Amino acid sequence: MRDGEIIATGVNQVTATHDPTAHAEIVAIREACRALGDFQLAGCVIYTSCEPCPMCLSAIYWARCDAIFYGSSAADAADAGFDDAFLYGEINRPLAARKIPIQRLLGDEAMESFDAWLTLPDRIEY
Repeated sequence: MRDGEIIATGVNQVTATHDPTAHAEIVAIREACRALGDFQLAGCVIYTSCEPCPMCLSAIYWARCDAIFYGSSAADAADAGFDDAFLYGEINRPLAARKIPIQRLLGDEAMESFDAWLTLPDRIEY
């Protein structure tokens, strides 16, 4: 919502679309960005049935929403079988200790993309 107006809505579409990122908050953020023609949602607030998972929380921060209002807590979600505590734990672990192996490759070559980005005179900051 922005200024009391509903900009977009979303429902969980994970199983319907076979997309693990299609949580209701993500769907709503995508739709709101399309509706507003912007990748930032400054001035917007998000209402959700449950405390956002780490992915959704990150997306809400990236979208620059002003506030989050939720119904059920993360503990309520865990009781229903949706436990995000594992993910929060993984984020705090050193890379070498994470469940899914993660390794940096071609760091210098990868930096070329950022270097090119930094030289663009018309880049859009975000």
